[in-house]
Amino acid sequence: MSLLEVKGLRISYGGINAVKGIDLEVKEGELVALIGANGAGKTTTLKAICGLLQPAAGAVRYRGSDVTGTPSFSLVEQGLAMVPEGRGVFGRLTVAENLEMGAYIRNDRPGIKRDLAHAYELFPRLYERRRQTAGTLSGGEQQMLAIARALMSRPRLLLLDEPSMGLAPLMVQRIFDTVRRVAAEGVTVLLVEQNAKLALELSDRGYVMESGSITLTDSASALLENPQVRRAYLGE
Repeated sequence: MSLLEVKGLRISYGGINAVKGIDLEVKEGELVALIGANGAGKTTTLKAICGLLQPAAGAVRYRGSDVTGTPSFSLVEQGLAMVPEGRGVFGRLTVAENLEMGAYIRNDRPGIKRDLAHAYELFPRLYERRRQTAGTLSGGEQQMLAIARALMSRPRLLLLDEPSMGLAPLMVQRIFDTVRRVAAEGVTVLLVEQNAKLALELSDRGYVMESGSITLTDSASALLENPQVRRAYLGE
């Protein structure tokens, strides 16, 4: 079953066509990568999917319903959550308070308590820092917090925007290992990432985006072996 379908999506900034009529699909249970160079239109696509941008044309369907232009808070209530580029944690709140904010749409206190414990199990560093204000965390710790906060809403579809950006290699591997575990636990994931090799190694399928258009789509393993992808994104 298709959890997310994007059809003919076009997004313009003034006279600039940032996204040029793309199609993409994410099926229930998949981990799908959207790769491409900086400025290709990947983040703009995610923002349109989660209701932060109004498309000029096209449609976004989620769980079989047209949600084009639906406000983000409403999509969170429907099980679609996004971890934005730059993390967007609440710097003056503690780690624990940030996680509680992630569950703002819920009122099942026992379930929230269980999910909080699970977040700390996924990211033991956050448990150690739970009373610390989020603004004092390292970049990698803030990325952990942003992912854990999104998971507190119990999403069916998780959008991840550049989770490796600005992080040390060891921290990147830790973040990606956790994304793999989250996907294995049943959360469907659409991952936007400049590190094409890591993203494709993690994913089931992939899309390649260039200058606002989808230029390639295939299984992740096939894209890893594709000469065009290897030259452009894997440095070979």
